[in-house]
Amino acid sequence: MPTRRQRARSKPVWYAEGLHFECQACGRCCSGPPGYVWLDPAEAYQIADFLRLSPHQFFTRYLRLIDGQLSLIELSGGDCIFLDPESRLCRIYPVRPRQCRTWPFWSSNLISRRAWEEAAARCPGCNRGRLYTLEEIEELRRQI
Repeated sequence: MPTRRQRARSKPVWYAEGLHFECQACGRCCSGPPGYVWLDPAEAYQIADFLRLSPHQFFTRYLRLIDGQLSLIELSGGDCIFLDPESRLCRIYPVRPRQCRTWPFWSSNLISRRAWEEAAARCPGCNRGRLYTLEEIEELRRQI
């Protein structure tokens, strides 16, 4: 007999037909209120290299340690340190952290249609653009 967890997995998710998303480069996902952009050491080294900084320089200027985890610092209003204030574009886009690359396909946004629509109210890229398949969404979701 299947366990409750196995039965829950066999039920189709509300986004089984996929979801549309296309970044609108508005910077809203990178701006206040304050929060955390988590990254692992490999991502930190990659960003340091991209910025042509030594790891020590990068860690000192751009990172903080919270409960043993690395997070990018943010500006006083909550904007990410790498969000250009004028263009509203990411200054490290090619090497942005996994957390940023997987937006908006986070578990917190996929828990229900309502949660997705709340994310869409903040992010104009949700429900626009290309269709991400269920398989693509699940792969992105697993990365976080």
